[in-house]
Amino acid sequence: MPEDPPVAEMLEVAASTAPLPERARDLLQWLTGWLSFEAAWLALADPRSNVYATAGSAGLDQSVLDYLDGPAMAQEIELTGLNRDRPPVSVTELPVAVDELPAWAECLTPAGFREGLAVALFEPGGQHVGFLGLLSSGNEPPSTVTRTRLARVSPWIARGLSPTRSLLATVRIVRGATAGVVLLRDGGVQPLPGLEDHAVLAADSPVVDLAWVTLVAGQVYRSFMWPAADGSHSGGHVRISVLAAGELPTLVLGAVLVTPDVDCRALTPRELQVLGLLVDGRSNQQIAKRLAVAPRTVAAHVEHVLTKLEAPSRTLAAIRAEREGCYVPPTPDPPPDRRHRRGDQESLHGRRLNGERD
Repeated sequence: MPEDPPVAEMLEVAASTAPLPERARDLLQWLTGWLSFEAAWLALADPRSNVYATAGSAGLDQSVLDYLDGPAMAQEIELTGLNRDRPPVSVTELPVAVDELPAWAECLTPAGFREGLAVALFEPGGQHVGFLGLLSSGNEPPSTVTRTRLARVSPWIARGLSPTRSLLATVRIVRGATAGVVLLRDGGVQPLPGLEDHAVLAADSPVVDLAWVTLVAGQVYRSFMWPAADGSHSGGHVRISVLAAGELPTLVLGAVLVTPDVDCRALTPRELQVLGLLVDGRSNQQIAKRLAVAPRTVAAHVEHVLTKLEAPSRTLAAIRAEREGCYVPPTPDPPPDRRHRRGDQESLHGRRLNGERD
């Protein structure tokens, strides 16, 4: 067994934007040359459906993989505490006897496996992204060296497994984007590697609420304008681009990007607001009530909007604005489902900071 890991090779795999199956395959090939095991299961965590989905495997029959991908395996991982951020755990250290665990009694032991080493995979920000199990047919527990090595590289494996990396190739089509986040199905956000943070992308911002509603509804792309600072409509605006995650696991909804210094046909901040309400199907009276201005003021704004968009009608102006992303959508209330999930996430984060277990 090599004494030192090929760090450069591992970091290259972890930082790759190749499709997830390729990264998982490369990660397992790398582990095969550095750790002793006969079979391996590398899986993604999906909090929405409470299952683990196989990302890559080695030495396991399809019947075994079918079992591991089922809800019973996820329940067993939770029961034994293997979903917690902790050092690798061997079979002999499980809090429940092996013959009382269905995965071992019904699947792994009949398949010829008697020992193993497991670790939950967490990204640096604390997001649980998956699970790695290494299996062997011998009765000897994993050595201290093997445990130490797996603990050392598990953050790299988590980084390489993270589905957020697959978004990087997609977001590059948005030219000029300087900030961005990954939007998770549970309502949370994560940093997008290589891009900056921005105030409008905070987890509790209306922009993220709008993006969440957009992606949950199945829309694959949306673009609109938003005030650059503190929700004030008196300053400049940035462009928000929302992109769906495509074929990624349901853990990830997509990405939300910010592009600064965008000009939208010289529309003023108020005209961008009015356009957003036109896109939303509001009448002049409804717009006037929403903006607390006189109807004649709204009529003047609409006339200016039609001129700048070179549109003969309100309907065409709304279509053109939506197509070009030149409007500010109405500020939404947080969607009830996302509000509930976000509250749970913040509560869980607080408990973890206080040292409590899930």
